[in-house]
Amino acid sequence: MTTFDDREHAFEAKFAHDTEMQFRAEARRNKLVGLWAADILGKSGEDAAEYAMSVVAADFEEAGIEDVVRKVAADLAGKASEDQIRAKMAELLPVAKAQLMTEV
Repeated sequence: MTTFDDREHAFEAKFAHDTEMQFRAEARRNKLVGLWAADILGKSGEDAAEYAMSVVAADFEEAGIEDVVRKVAADLAGKASEDQIRAKMAELLPVAKAQLMTEV
């Protein structure tokens, strides 16, 4: 292979890795948001874990975070605004990335 081909394959591999890590970080963030919301709802243990996984699953409805925001806002029914949920999601994304980096 030529140097150009090596560089191209390396770039493609890095892009694929970065894309996978972003997906995993967003899923982890959604789980953390779900656990946060479960705490507000008074859920604990297995109930909290199940609720968190339902929040992760909600992210597959459409692109972006609005599907998660809608689900959590509806479930919290006035205990947190959509803006508060978005802020919590922004706060927890770096936490999720840090958790993933320690696992790798």
